[in-house]
Amino acid sequence: MAYNFDQSIDRRHSDSVKWRVFDDDVLPLWVADMDFVSPEPVVRALTERVAHGVFGYGVEPKELRELLVTRLRDLYDWIVVPEAIVFVPGVVVGFNAACRAIAAPGDGILVQTPVYGPILDVPRNFGMTRDEMELTCGPNGRYTVDLDRMAATITDRTRAFVLCSPHNPVGRVFEQTELAAMADLCLKRDLTIISDEIHCDLVFSGYRHTPIAALAPEIESRTITVMAPSKTYNIAGLGCSFAVIPNPDLRKRYQSASKDLVPHVDLLAFTAALAAYRDGGPWLADCLRYLEGNRDIVAGFVAQRLPGITMSPMEGTYLAWLDCRQADLPDTPAQFFLKQARVAMNDGDWFGRGGEGFVRLNFGCPRATLETALERMEKALIVMRDA
Repeated sequence: MAYNFDQSIDRRHSDSVKWRVFDDDVLPLWVADMDFVSPEPVVRALTERVAHGVFGYGVEPKELRELLVTRLRDLYDWIVVPEAIVFVPGVVVGFNAACRAIAAPGDGILVQTPVYGPILDVPRNFGMTRDEMELTCGPNGRYTVDLDRMAATITDRTRAFVLCSPHNPVGRVFEQTELAAMADLCLKRDLTIISDEIHCDLVFSGYRHTPIAALAPEIESRTITVMAPSKTYNIAGLGCSFAVIPNPDLRKRYQSASKDLVPHVDLLAFTAALAAYRDGGPWLADCLRYLEGNRDIVAGFVAQRLPGITMSPMEGTYLAWLDCRQADLPDTPAQFFLKQARVAMNDGDWFGRGGEGFVRLNFGCPRATLETALERMEKALIVMRDA
């Protein structure tokens, strides 16, 4: 089946958070869901399940756990046993439960900024300290990890490191050498690794995602990896995620910390996840090609037509990270473009230190929408310059 990602779907008058928060004349390129129809096998599976008409308590599909085990093996040469997989209703739930299992109030959680906002919230949720270090932004906008800075940020109270890989918002797909160096430091300092890998399938040509836990048995034994089909197959509203915890003792602590607090994955979310992982491959391949084209359009437009703005090289995700610090805007970048261009993006401040003066732009949308938004941004800069 050939999928048409240029198709415009009216979400403005639906139940979409993305399209309902702002006024009708605003193009929303903020929250991380895509404006594409989900894979046909997913839609079909949900339609068939709804037609059954009974929605009592459900159980996980028999095939799903083995399907995930096979997927981890085939994609990453990572061999895990089926019981290592723990289903949870969302990645944010997953890494919060992990921190609760590992650390106590007063303990520290290591994070790298700028980073996805809910990761920054985790320590405060449980009365822990946020031990934060900034990623290093090079002259070409590509981010790296300063290991000396990372080591200096760890204290005697630090218990866990929350990694975002591939990284949201800076778009990095970390190389194995980078992951190994971070993991080695965690081993030396006795930290558990909690790895948010929700964007693991959204990696562009020339790059390859590696789960940090797959590097070595000693790393795997102290890592909780959280993945999901939600971003990959555009089913974020159907909450199904999974934690991979091969260490039985760590898994038991995780399950104990989640007991009676974390709800079960609902039956429609399970239905969608199974169909996506089993039959969504062709859709994903087409989607990645389309997203790669959108990424290149944004990069070219920023370089040629948005003076004072630069874009970090995007190795994965569909979330462009735009540096507006040299544009001399009269307001924060997000507020400027919302007011003057009627384009909504995420304010860089939401991602913590190092995000000031940036915006995150979601290019997971039909190309016509993306081009219209970029042209509005260009016009707003021209009007500002000529004022």
